Amino acid sequence: MLHIVNKSATERTALDSALRLATKGSAVLLIEDAVYAATKGSTAAAKIQSAMADLQIYALGPDLEARGVAGRVLDGVKIVDYGGFVDLVTEHNACQSWL
Repeated sequence: MLHIVNKSATERTALDSALRLATKGSAVLLIEDAVYAATKGSTAAAKIQSAMADLQIYALGPDLEARGVAGRVLDGVKIVDYGGFVDLVTEHNACQSWL
């Protein structure tokens, strides 16, 4: 399953919910303000690093760039463009958007 999170981890609990309910082997795609969670020094960095043991974590590159944090991405987080976003959707049998 692909879990898509778009809200900042400091404003909403969507990331926590997605990480808690995602099963081993699932993927999590961070978009919009959720990309902050994938950056070094963020309040959610430890959660993301821990989750990478069981989950594939992706961040949308254009959203990282738009927020000026593309150079601070955590090691192990895979950066995708819009085409990669589409590929992730088609590669997974189901998608869950977390609001």
